[in-house]
Amino acid sequence: MKPFDQIVTKHGAMVMRVCRSLLDPVTADDAWSDTFLAALRAYPELRADSNIGGWLATIAYRKSIDQIRSAKREATPLASIPEAPQAGNEPDAPDPELRRALNDLAPKQRITVVYRYLADLSYSDIAALLDSTEVAARRNAADGIARLRTHYLKGTSQ
Repeated sequence: MKPFDQIVTKHGAMVMRVCRSLLDPVTADDAWSDTFLAALRAYPELRADSNIGGWLATIAYRKSIDQIRSAKREATPLASIPEAPQAGNEPDAPDPELRRALNDLAPKQRITVVYRYLADLSYSDIAALLDSTEVAARRNAADGIARLRTHYLKGTSQ
């Protein structure tokens, strides 16, 4: 097996794209870190023939969902509003409208679109990860993209 730092170098950007597809840039950084901490713990037991990219994309997606759930449970009053990150300074960060449109997709459509277009996984890999079929993965991706086009483009000036 490869040293773990090579895994981080090779797949770090993809993991960040998955996290940022669902989260704001600051929270996505936390999910990215959580992803690689969890992966580091599990890496020694990983089968040699495993799809590392798919494995990491799944962890990143789940850690992002954990962040969303955690934020819904926590209400912390602030003495002052923290400085917000400047839009456009983050590489691969989708705009807020696109993030909302992704979050509005049905869960299977959302995860399939994230896996296919942000993690660049094949339909067969997606089917294996979701315990589904390749045909179902293609259908979910197509339906998700069609819904994104309708919902997202309707909200933009195009």
